[in-house]
Amino acid sequence: MKKAIHYAKHSLLSDDVPIGCVIVKNDKIIGYGYNKKEALHSPLAHAEIMAINMASKNLSSYHLEDCDIYVTLEPCLMCVGAILNSRIKNLYFGARNKRFGAVISHQKIEKLITNHMISYEFGILERECASLITDFFSDLRKRSK
Repeated sequence: MKKAIHYAKHSLLSDDVPIGCVIVKNDKIIGYGYNKKEALHSPLAHAEIMAINMASKNLSSYHLEDCDIYVTLEPCLMCVGAILNSRIKNLYFGARNKRFGAVISHQKIEKLITNHMISYEFGILERECASLITDFFSDLRKRSK
């Protein structure tokens, strides 16, 4: 999760919400990403999507069955769909996303009808992950005054 936090901080360079992600296979990072929605002017440029694209290219396959994904913030519905479609085995995230979270907060991943089940764990370095987001929005409000 510490590496995901490291990548989340890269988002700050383009005034993007600081969310970071890494994908691990056999204890090696094979993909990473951070939020680039503002930088790329794309609603699809979420940290998870960027990391899944990189991992898929590195493995020459979208099948990421034996991989784990670490994300600083609970994934949204779009990202949960991508995680399920890529068949990632385990999802680990830090802070809950009460507004858009599609694992436990707003939507429940167990209610999605899919042919792939994913195990998940949350609350990993939760304070550090949550403070990235709250500090970002606090600073944004100060700058907009």
